[in-house]
Amino acid sequence: MNPDTDEEPGLPPDGRSRVVIEGVAPAIDGGRYPVKRVVGDALRVEADIFCDGHDALTAVVQYRFHTDEAWREVPLEPLVNDRWRAEFTVDQIGNYEYRVLAWVDHFVSWHRDLRKRVAAGQAARVDLQIGAQLVERAASNAGGQDQHRLLNWVRRLRSDEVLGHLDQVCEDPELGQLMGRHASRDFATSSGATSSGPALRVHVDRERARCSAWYEMFPRSCSDTPGAHGTLRDVIARLPYVAEMGFDVLYLPPIHPIGITFRKGKNNQTIAQPDDVGSPWAIGGAEGGHKELHPQLGTWEDFDRLVSAAGELGIELALDIAFQCSPDHPYVAAQPGWFRQRPDGTVQYAENPPKKYQDIYPFDFETPQWSSLWRELKSVFDFWIARGVKIFRVDNPHTKPFGFWEWCLGEIHREHPDVLFLSEAFTRPKIMYRLAKLGFTQSYTYFAWRNTKTELTEYATELTTSEAREFFRPNFWPNTPDILTEHLQLGGRAAFMARVALAATLSANYGVYGPPYEHQWCVPREPGSEEYLHSEKYELHHHDLGRPDSLKEFLSRLNRIRREFAVLRTNETLRFHPVDNEQLICYSKATADGNQIILVIANLDPHHRQAGWVELPLEELHLEADHPFQVHDVLSDARYLWHGSRNYVELDPAIVPVHILHVKRRVRSERDFEYYL
Repeated sequence: MNPDTDEEPGLPPDGRSRVVIEGVAPAIDGGRYPVKRVVGDALRVEADIFCDGHDALTAVVQYRFHTDEAWREVPLEPLVNDRWRAEFTVDQIGNYEYRVLAWVDHFVSWHRDLRKRVAAGQAARVDLQIGAQLVERAASNAGGQDQHRLLNWVRRLRSDEVLGHLDQVCEDPELGQLMGRHASRDFATSSGATSSGPALRVHVDRERARCSAWYEMFPRSCSDTPGAHGTLRDVIARLPYVAEMGFDVLYLPPIHPIGITFRKGKNNQTIAQPDDVGSPWAIGGAEGGHKELHPQLGTWEDFDRLVSAAGELGIELALDIAFQCSPDHPYVAAQPGWFRQRPDGTVQYAENPPKKYQDIYPFDFETPQWSSLWRELKSVFDFWIARGVKIFRVDNPHTKPFGFWEWCLGEIHREHPDVLFLSEAFTRPKIMYRLAKLGFTQSYTYFAWRNTKTELTEYATELTTSEAREFFRPNFWPNTPDILTEHLQLGGRAAFMARVALAATLSANYGVYGPPYEHQWCVPREPGSEEYLHSEKYELHHHDLGRPDSLKEFLSRLNRIRREFAVLRTNETLRFHPVDNEQLICYSKATADGNQIILVIANLDPHHRQAGWVELPLEELHLEADHPFQVHDVLSDARYLWHGSRNYVELDPAIVPVHILHVKRRVRSERDFEYYL
């Protein structure tokens, strides 16, 4: 036994810690991974906090930016059933730490009981002396003016005349405020193992992590001359077109040299013709690899001009990072140990039997040289970050080790906290979630294959109301160069309009692959395939941007609406509402006070007019049950006057298959006349 501490083997370090803290939220996998927020967000923290007996508790959330030494704190407030809650705001990009601290507060217990004794006429001098001891101890923790004021309270509580003014002692707020700052926190319990135990984490991104509109485009198909290979200068010339549609992220597939060995031909043919340009994802040739430009795209000066010109129009450039090589990549000859060697002496190419991708060599992450491989792959990101790129779409991250991503993204975020990563992992949900936890900022989703009302409702609800909302930021894409869904193949123009409207309003992050989207490409390579016929992945295309059937204006309108209404730039308030027609889906996004309400109603049937009755929760939306309210369709500019909770809607896909309604509440002014917000 230690005579100074009464510690004995087998006993806890200090058995006087009586407070229990459980169920701290948010905490991803018990704090193994950080939750995600954007600069300016409030993080709401909750926990179950209780102790034995009837003593009063005080609890705080302590938080700090990861480079700070001092903790800031906000008080937790009790809710019901020993649940407590507090909020703090994150105001810097990077990582924060937070933890819950709680203790038995003997002063609060004393003050509470003193009020009861005074009310019952039972207060005695000894009760005041107990309080004086507690205040005196707090004064020893204080300094300056606070210490002086606390010592005045000590003298007051020990004076004879205080017995005649007990009501004032109970009601004066000064003492409680002073003690709140300086009272003893002996035997406090932390949500970590000790008062200095491990903290939970928050990763804070810039605003574009929360809300972005992506436009994907093949640079080599940007030439105004049919049949000519496009250049980065052609991409610069097309920037105003992208900006006019309101997209703020321009995503380019790989822009590196393309291998010749086993190059794929048109429509993914295994034998290429001399003029076939190959797949941009077969990275590497005699000209270089992941840190080089395809020679036909232009020069480094052209690339720098592209980054700069895009920024001047409010567009960020996003690059595709695909960690794989063509057989001609310099890595293959220089670092053969990074690739899996087959018994016949050849390098293992990528395959998903029976499919074979002889033009691509995957890296062998189980190589004994794994550490040099990791460092080199991270240096690819470093190279492009140094050239001004701050957003990356990462190809197939689920085929690389989780440990690599945790290390690589963690290091990059430590060095460049404003860099964003989009995970292109169309795989099993737990793997997609794991990648998001490891550091990917946004994630592709199953949205493209969710078509019915039930599918869309259940999926969007999962993403926005389950624990996934704390770390998984969905990015909804109705199409990609790899995905032409059956719904788009068969649904015609109405399907393209409805799907992009759903993507842009259900999710704060969305994207399209264009110009094929605005030009409604819908022909598959063969029946049952989601591959495009004459896919841009394997050949050049010339796009007539002035086509009269283009959806350019529709996309422009959608993005203007997203900029105008802040509720569409977040997923937090998404709520679905009943419609008595399975072909109609209805949902809203609204501010907590109801001052901005957007209601979306979409016809999921691209071929037939559909009608039904929408039911709205009037009280939740701050709408008056006994007064009409106006809904303004900000897509078509039509206006309707609605009454009560049930209202009739009718959508003809031959005209526009979706309403985006700005709900205008009727309010009463100070002059007692009615008007619409």
